[in-house]
This record gives sequence, C-alpha cells and structure tokens, in this order.
Amino acid sequence: MIASVGFSTSQDVGNELEPFVELSFPVRGKHLPADHNYALFAACVHLIPEIRQQTALSILTIPGFADKQGKILLTQQSCLRIRVPVPQIPLIYHLAGKSIRVGVHEIQIGIPEIFMLRPAAKLRSRIVIIKGYTNPEMFLAAAQRKLDSLGISGRLSIPIDQEGKPDRKTIKIKRYTIVGFTTEVSDLSDEDSLKLQQWGIGGKRHLGCGYFLAYPNQP
Repeated sequence: MIASVGFSTSQDVGNELEPFVELSFPVRGKHLPADHNYALFAACVHLIPEIRQQTALSILTIPGFADKQGKILLTQQSCLRIRVPVPQIPLIYHLAGKSIRVGVHEIQIGIPEIFMLRPAAKLRSRIVIIKGYTNPEMFLAAAQRKLDSLGISGRLSIPIDQEGKPDRKTIKIKRYTIVGFTTEVSDLSDEDSLKLQQWGIGGKRHLGCGYFLAYPNQP
C-alpha cells in the first residue's frame, strides 16, 4: 500500500443510513468489451431513461475472463450488480428478462436476486475517479476529504500493481480516457462500511466507479 492514511471525523454528514439493496441480475452471452463501463450504462438508460436522474444508483461492470484482446468472456457466474435505495427497486427491476446491446455484443439479463448490504471491515473499489486528481498522493488527500464529508472513519490506501506502482486504472467515455485508482478503505465500523457501500466516493458511479466491495471477497 502507498500513502496509507488513518483518520477519523466527528461530522454529522450522512449519519442517517438509507435502506439500500443490491440487485444481482444473471447475465447470459458470449463476450463484452473489457472496458464496457459507458456502453453498459448507455444500454441500461436506453431501456430505462430515468436511470440518468437516479443519483444514488450505482452500476458495477460485469465480470468475466479477460481474453487479452480487449474483450472478456462471460461465464455462468457473470452478473450485473446494481445498488439502489429500496424505493427504486421497481424501476431497476424493468431490466429483468430483457436483452440489451453493449457495444456490438448482445446479452440477456435474467431475474435478479436481491440482497441487503453486509458490513465488512475492509472494502475495495476497482476504480475511484475524482475529477482533477490523477497524482496518487493528491488523489488520496481528495479521497480523504470525500470520506470526511460522509463522516466515515477508516484507513485509506491505494494498492500496488505488479510493477510496484500505485494501481492506476482508466475508463473510456466516447473519445475521452479518464484516470482513477483502485482504492481500499480498511478499519471500518459496521455503520461506516454500509455507508461507504451505499454512497461510494468520487464520480461516475453509474459507470462502475466508486463501487466498493468486501475485500477479500466474502462468501
């Protein structure tokens, strides 16, 4: 880890936890682009235009096996995970049973399972994007301010990649490439863990950014 930062806050912002759930839709298909953040969001909006206005909604990119040629191979475990406040469940449920086109690839979305969020002491997001912060040290300082504003106490860090550097990630939105970092927050209380899973930090949460999962993965 680099530039690990411990902190605590006494702010009251975000102390009231909203009831959130995660819908996990099984996905059937063959391939998807490895970088399908924007294309997946666009496909969901095509079916449910109201998604654009749902600021509390987060969409995670669909997992699969990378083929090292810019695509991922979908598996029986591939799923579309979306987190929403409970009142938004009927809106997002409209995706069930639909076919959507992600780029040139068509996938079938099944009937979702619905889960309550569970606290974990350590959470990781594959990519967090904070506009204007592409230097790891400055990014960490900005991320800490985001956590402070939510009243979350924890230890913030960026993992090291295989080359021994801060784990930098990018996503493409049309012609633009946007830079972020894999981000971990540890030493979380149960309440703060749920709060971070619900609200995330940084931008582009409709595109899979700032979507925190238990790390290592819990059964």
